[in-house]
Amino acid sequence: MPATAPDTAADPDARRRHPRLFRAITRRQQPRLRRTDITVTDEAAVKRAVKAASLGNAMEWFDFGIYAYLAVTLGHVFFPAGNETAQLLSSFATFAVAFLVRPLGGMVFGPMGDRIGRKKVLALTMILMAVGTFAIGLIPSYASIGFWAPVLLVFFRMLQGFSTGGEYGGASTFIAEYAPDRRRGFFGSFLEFGTLAGYVAAAGLVTALTAWLGPDTMESWGWRVPFLVAGPLGLVGLYLRMRLDETPAFRKLEHESAHASETGDTVETSAKGDLARIFRQQWPTLILCIALVGAYNITDYMLLSYMPTYLSDELGYSETHGLLILLLVMVFLMLIVTQVGRLNDRFGRKPVLMAGMLGFLFLSLPAFLLIGMGGIPAITAGMLMLGLSLVCMLGTMSAALPALFPTNVRYGSLSVGYNLSASLFGGTTPLVITALIGVSGSNLMPAYYAMGAALVGVVAVACMKETARQPLEGSPPSVETEEEAAELVLAQAPEPKF
Repeated sequence: MPATAPDTAADPDARRRHPRLFRAITRRQQPRLRRTDITVTDEAAVKRAVKAASLGNAMEWFDFGIYAYLAVTLGHVFFPAGNETAQLLSSFATFAVAFLVRPLGGMVFGPMGDRIGRKKVLALTMILMAVGTFAIGLIPSYASIGFWAPVLLVFFRMLQGFSTGGEYGGASTFIAEYAPDRRRGFFGSFLEFGTLAGYVAAAGLVTALTAWLGPDTMESWGWRVPFLVAGPLGLVGLYLRMRLDETPAFRKLEHESAHASETGDTVETSAKGDLARIFRQQWPTLILCIALVGAYNITDYMLLSYMPTYLSDELGYSETHGLLILLLVMVFLMLIVTQVGRLNDRFGRKPVLMAGMLGFLFLSLPAFLLIGMGGIPAITAGMLMLGLSLVCMLGTMSAALPALFPTNVRYGSLSVGYNLSASLFGGTTPLVITALIGVSGSNLMPAYYAMGAALVGVVAVACMKETARQPLEGSPPSVETEEEAAELVLAQAPEPKF
């Protein structure tokens, strides 16, 4: 009889003969909650954590957004003149390079965050991200230094990608471990509010500069301004993150590790050993994470990064025209993303995620047909159809993904799974769609690509467990008030017998 589950493996007759013995064994294996086991959150600390994590996420997407929105201009600045399609493809290939090194960043920073703490690693990724973006704004053009211009661009894009490998997994883990169980979706949705805010800031700044300076001046030096803004933003984000305490879940993990060390139960580990453990023990959940993130990233980058280029290069609209429409759509999504967070707290992660996946599956083709008709009303309606599907994922993923993994490997597992998927499917989306349109000649290829991604997402959502309003695996329950903690303890108390 296995020692891990005697009450389930034992002979039923033995359980009937010795009920008290088996109840005692079960209580020992699964002890009732004590008040000290339950985390009562400090609302001010939760809000500080949400603010710091969301600002870092906003900066990440600001960095990637300005590159995507300036893709045509950067193609002219950093690559040899000639075929404009080749320049655009070169620019998008450089965009994708950052994603190729993201898994390396995830494999370095993720296990590090599980070993030394979420706060320290998030501060480090913030510094590297700001340095990489700021440096791009200082690179001389191809006309000035020739071959070295694209080489330097690729190098600093790789630095951006490497640092970003530890950003999303850490930020979403940080918020999830701070938030109370019943409101994890709401607080997690602010991370994606930061995503949209970064995109809106990037699109707004690029649009304003283009309208003010004109295309020629923008290509001459105006494109540098959005990249240089990243330096001061990085300092602000670093200041906010350094003021935070570690998450309650990680502090409890540290305490247990220290206790194990005192009793001589520790096992020597290394970064390589941590990664091996993640792939060996968490591989089914990693596959699920990769599928979910792949569907989410393809649709996200298609709408928020690629769409302005699609409108200008494939449909012939001015860059400013496309950005303005996208800007309006993103502002609308910002207004409702936290309400989607409330919805998934109330109705569950799976129903809201499934609504988003099915939206892309059935609405992508009608949306792109509307966009292809031209005119501001039709384009706006098409983009809103896609945006409403996307916001179901935006408002839910940051709460759903951290809950897939236990506390001791959460940062590392999520960083590895998220960044492998983002590398394979997210950053390559503009490049793949541009190439597919070039090969097929069809402007509807983005719709078909999104539908394929959504179909994979539907299967992944169907396979995942519901985690709304439940404690994170490996973490104690987290509540907002002492009264809730008392209710939890009372709920497990044995019924009085008369």
